[in-house]
Amino acid sequence: MTDFREIGKRLSNWGRWDRDGVKDERGTTNLLTPDRIAQAAQEIVRGQVFDLGIPFGSDGPQRGPFRTNPKLLVSETGEGQRFPGAFRYADDYVFMPLQSASQWDALAHVYYDDLLYNGFPASSITPHGATHCAIDKQAKGITGRGVLIDVARHRGVDWMMPGEVITPEDLDAACEKQGTTVLPGDIVAVRTGWRKKFLDDGDAAAFMAGEPGLGLACCDWLHRHDIAAVCSDNWGVEVSPGEIDGEMMPVHMVLIRDMGMTLGEILDLEELADDCARDGRYSFFLSAPPIKFRRGLGSPTNPLAIK
Repeated sequence: MTDFREIGKRLSNWGRWDRDGVKDERGTTNLLTPDRIAQAAQEIVRGQVFDLGIPFGSDGPQRGPFRTNPKLLVSETGEGQRFPGAFRYADDYVFMPLQSASQWDALAHVYYDDLLYNGFPASSITPHGATHCAIDKQAKGITGRGVLIDVARHRGVDWMMPGEVITPEDLDAACEKQGTTVLPGDIVAVRTGWRKKFLDDGDAAAFMAGEPGLGLACCDWLHRHDIAAVCSDNWGVEVSPGEIDGEMMPVHMVLIRDMGMTLGEILDLEELADDCARDGRYSFFLSAPPIKFRRGLGSPTNPLAIK
């Protein structure tokens, strides 16, 4: 049986970015250096913007039991207001899990054996939030050179099937077909077509019941290429059902807890993928900052790809 702990130990980034006795809490986004971000800006040629975030609304795919779609409450419409002159205003609230719709996972989001990334104790997560590895540690944003790896298009399908595993060989073959070179510090977006499936059939239960995605062997691939972050158009980046009987989300455990890699989930890569297929260029400037929820375990995001 595959031992995810052994993989995690071999790929561990614990201590890699510690400085002057201060333990790192950002993980692989440390690879988004000023030089790499400045170089990534050279990817902007046409100035065309692609919105990779799905709408934050009640018609999204997360309809329980673990998470729900955002709910909007309009608290003021202007009706019945009495201010001097013509002025009236409208206001609203949103109620939602922080990991609802398009989202980034904090490094405190997943752990095992009572330890978070870089050896912080799991007890540092309390009802008041995460005192280590929270999403606000990514406050300067997740910005740099993005690369789309369109595995679904490479396989010639609209979308892959639940439980269909993406291997390192799949990633390499798709990159070769695209003419794409992956560089250290890149933010990799993997397209499985799972978002397209939901757009076509609207079946939230089927969307959440399983998914195609990265297999455990891809952790080695991401580590070898020094990837800064990975995201996908499915709800969990990794394949589900998973590859290890009796274990949930082993890819999450290795990437987040051992490698310190934040994961982006439920992105809409459809418009971007079509454009990349037309012009043959699968790299772009990506700006995908999380919201600075202090001590938060994740954050919504609206990633923008610019070509």
